[in-house]
Amino acid sequence: MAASGFEGFEKRIELRFSGHDPVAGKGLRQLDFFTLEKVLHAVQCSVVSALGNQYFDAYVLSESSLFVYPTKIIIKTCGTTQLLKSVRPFVHFAATIGLTLCSCRYTRGSFIFPEAQSHPHTSFNQEVSYLELNLPPNLSIKKASVMNAASSHKWHVFTASDAGRTGVEDDFYTVEICMTGLDPVHARKFFRRSDFVKTGDSAGREMTEATGIDAVNASAIVCDYAFDPCGYSMNGVDGDRYSTVHVTPEDGFSYASFECVCAAAAGEKEILEAVGKVAEIFRPSELSAALTGSAGEGVWRGLAAAVNPVGLGLTSCAADEFPDAGKVVFQMFGARREYTPAAEVEMPICENE
Repeated sequence: MAASGFEGFEKRIELRFSGHDPVAGKGLRQLDFFTLEKVLHAVQCSVVSALGNQYFDAYVLSESSLFVYPTKIIIKTCGTTQLLKSVRPFVHFAATIGLTLCSCRYTRGSFIFPEAQSHPHTSFNQEVSYLELNLPPNLSIKKASVMNAASSHKWHVFTASDAGRTGVEDDFYTVEICMTGLDPVHARKFFRRSDFVKTGDSAGREMTEATGIDAVNASAIVCDYAFDPCGYSMNGVDGDRYSTVHVTPEDGFSYASFECVCAAAAGEKEILEAVGKVAEIFRPSELSAALTGSAGEGVWRGLAAAVNPVGLGLTSCAADEFPDAGKVVFQMFGARREYTPAAEVEMPICENE
């Protein structure tokens, strides 16, 4: 923990691979637990709980989450972890089973305590330089952007892909929600009692049920964990889709995140209801939402109505296109006095264009 407090904002990287799979259908899931732990050690975190199904494996980490699909790895870590140090070893171990990295996407918000971060995370420029040095040369199509640059809270995006990639996954999009200034009463639910002798898993289960997190996606199988003396993480597994929640509840730097993958064909109602439930659970003073991929206009416009019941309104919106990732729409929500009805919001031109 930094002297000033714990950094809740996560760094997230998504690595996609292609190539010959000697064990049909297994791909990256062939990597054993010892191999994964070796990579995580370089990042400065470890596994505390795990869950899997026929589609992918989900790991709750000491700092956030790891998801391993046959041809895709998603890892997000908070605190002062050095996430980008996972890239080289993941690429190396994937090569041992015949897989080659074909795309990379790195995203994060603005750190609460940027001065506490160490190399290669002391600045976005340094992160981009580190990635460019450590990604294989076949990832030649690159773009870096700081979205919402005029605001105090920014969204940082870097993508790199092989020139042979055909494009984004048309059927899915990713939702990344970041919340600060959590309601203190709601945040207290993520502290363990001093006389609590239950394990992190059983305490996590109680927090999941007591806060209503289990109702965000009632069809998901949940793997949850409560940290001592406070803090909470969960991964939800629903078929081939994941969801995840992470909470840093301390006063002065409280933070919570929610992330999920949505099927475009499922329509708008499912994700808007989920975001509304998450906003109600935490009642933050500020919330950001980044939609990446094939999310329709109705989704990003509908977010304003989804968070209105907890007193939040749209304060800024930015959009940009990224090779192999597609459209990214980043929105900030704050006190409703600044609210602009979603129907009146024009699709913005990104600052970089």
